[in-house]
Amino acid sequence: MSTARLLTRPQQWLSGLCRGDLRGCTRLAAAFLAVYLIWGSTYLAIRIAIETMPPFVMAGTRFVIAGAILYGWTTLRGTRSPTRTHWRSALIIGALLLLGGNGLVTWAEQEVPSSLAALIIASTPIWFVVLEALRPGGTRPTRRTMAGVLIGFVGIAVLVGPANLASGLQIRTISLVAMLLAPISWAAGSLYSRRASLPRSPIQSNGMEMLLGGALLLILATITGEWASFDASAISARSAVAFVYLVVFGSIIAFTAYVWLLKATTPAKASTYAYVNPIVAVFLGWALASEPVTPNMVIAMGIILFAVALISGVFSGISQRMRTKDFST
Repeated sequence: MSTARLLTRPQQWLSGLCRGDLRGCTRLAAAFLAVYLIWGSTYLAIRIAIETMPPFVMAGTRFVIAGAILYGWTTLRGTRSPTRTHWRSALIIGALLLLGGNGLVTWAEQEVPSSLAALIIASTPIWFVVLEALRPGGTRPTRRTMAGVLIGFVGIAVLVGPANLASGLQIRTISLVAMLLAPISWAAGSLYSRRASLPRSPIQSNGMEMLLGGALLLILATITGEWASFDASAISARSAVAFVYLVVFGSIIAFTAYVWLLKATTPAKASTYAYVNPIVAVFLGWALASEPVTPNMVIAMGIILFAVALISGVFSGISQRMRTKDFST
């Protein structure tokens, strides 16, 4: 086998994801890796951060700081100032993604375990497909996409299992409702952002969305009375570390990668992070909190990764390559 043929193997493997462009494949792979791994760890980081910080205060401050850094950086680089239409679009996206999506998850994790939160958020790809199909001029899902979504949800169910809902956890109905609404809001905001009028600079757009979404969260913190009970001196060291991690990695690095993915690929593919994140969350629970890894978890990992590959079109690309491959030496 020639060296040239060996060098094209990564390109062939990823051809279903980014159509044979090795440079594009590398960028896509890096973005997916950031979203998969970093966001998988944020479930635990959120839980630790809100141990000594009110949820809406924590989330709002997190996004205002991250947004100020991103927007300030683009301003210093001389990026053109956004228009009023841009700010309106950023407000809508920030409200759907950060207030309705991340904010509800953060608030609910006061009672909902991170593993169960990951399971519920795993329904995000389903809502992507449903909302995209329902909107005027939307894209109808293929059979492969629908099969991947359903298989992925089965994998998540095997990973966590419905038995956890009846395991004696003291979770109020309102917390579960908040968790169920979060993926719908996230999917709606993600789909809206694909066609919204935004600045050409994605970093500037991200900064605007975080600034406005964070501001809405801080307003909600005021309405719910969180500021009255907030004591900065009571923040523990582990909560502070988790907060910094959420700002730098969760808000800036992973969120920027996710928004870029929404422009670079389809909603169904971008939303596959919801399948991998619970695997990361379970692993961190085992590594950092001595939680057991059961055979069901191993089985679920295989199912979930298969679903991710199915939705991403990897198998389709591989089968096409195999049909056209020259086996001559």
